Amino acid sequence: MSCPDCFKGSIHDGEPRGRTIKLHDLDTYVVEPSEGKEVKGIVVVIPDAFGWEFVNCRLLADNYADKSNYKVYLPDFMIGECHSSRGYNLFLTLWAVMPFIIRNRFGKTYPIVKNFFEKLRKSEGATLPVGVAGFCWGGKLAILLSHGVEVDGKPIIDAAFTGHPSGLSFPGDFEKVTVPLSVAVGDIDSQFPLEMAEKMNNLVESKPGPTRGEIKIYPGAGHGFCVRASMEKDGLAEKASAAEDQAIAWFNTHFKVGS
Repeated sequence: MSCPDCFKGSIHDGEPRGRTIKLHDLDTYVVEPSEGKEVKGIVVVIPDAFGWEFVNCRLLADNYADKSNYKVYLPDFMIGECHSSRGYNLFLTLWAVMPFIIRNRFGKTYPIVKNFFEKLRKSEGATLPVGVAGFCWGGKLAILLSHGVEVDGKPIIDAAFTGHPSGLSFPGDFEKVTVPLSVAVGDIDSQFPLEMAEKMNNLVESKPGPTRGEIKIYPGAGHGFCVRASMEKDGLAEKASAAEDQAIAWFNTHFKVGS
């Protein structure tokens, strides 16, 4: 489900500009498009192991909103049971990994995620397109939402993006996808080996019509780069920004919103 690289990375500098609310029974960070732009869609971020309060995840949500016309939600799908981002806890110890895996196993958390999206689709999502962006732990959940789940005869999401997903079943998780899915993965990702990424890209690119997907491979990037890239390492910040652009372009295309 999770790997050593799921618990490593850098904490980014910055002050998130959004606010926290209670939405569909979950504590949720929300950020609106900048400069008063009209909201033309909703993107829900499912975070990595560090959860909804992790500054990197909130800054990423801000970046999505700044680069688009989308309202972005970052809910506490872990119900307070995330991995600590304080100090040395950014680095893996078995004592940190095992409790996280037990508390946040997919069989327990997926119903929470699905319930949130069902309520969202019946409220704001009844008139606005809904997308999901999941990372690492959240990437698996984003893909599960792409498996033909419907609400009142309508897909629960309109499009999905995931960065360096973990805990995947190959090729089954990709064979079951029925909505447009875009994936960003590094070529040195321990959870998504390069050879497998190339095979899964062929699979999703061969899907018919509007369900056709894509997998973009970022040279020199490892697991976690979309959220926890070191700003000091050559090129990683640029790759993380490019993955943000990839996600927004994907949602623009499938939400039918001009860039």
